[in-house]
Amino acid sequence: MERTFAIIKPDAVAAGQTGEILAVIQKTGFRVVGMKMRRLSQIDAEGFYAVHKERPFYASLVKFMTEGPVVVMVLEADDAIKKWRDTMGATNPANAAEGTIRKRFATSIERNCVHGSDAPETAAVEIPFFFTASELL
Repeated sequence: MERTFAIIKPDAVAAGQTGEILAVIQKTGFRVVGMKMRRLSQIDAEGFYAVHKERPFYASLVKFMTEGPVVVMVLEADDAIKKWRDTMGATNPANAAEGTIRKRFATSIERNCVHGSDAPETAAVEIPFFFTASELL
C-alpha cells in the first residue's frame, strides 16, 4: 500500500463540490487515512508551494490557495500516487480525460480544483506538512 497527499482546492470547496469529489475518491478505491478542512495562511501557502517560488504563477497560486477553505487528505491504495494523478486528470482541464475530476469540476489551468503529490518523494514532504503521524489512521 502507498500513501499520497491530496487537496480539494478553494474553488471546488466554494462551488460545493467537496462531497462529489470525496465520492469519486471512495468509488476509485482509496482509503482516506487523514482528512481536515482548513484555511491556509499566507505563510502556509508560501511554504507549501515554495518549490514554485521562481515560477511566474507563484504569487497568483498563493493568493488563490488562501482565498477560502481547502480539504487536505492522505489517501491510501495500491500505487496511490499514480492512481490519484490518473483520477485527477491533466492539470489543464481542457486536456483532462473524460470522467476525471478536473474534466468534471475544474474551470481553468489555475483553478483546477484538486492537488496531488507527483512522486513518493513529494508525498513524503507534503503529508507531514499538514499531518502528524498520530493524525493518520
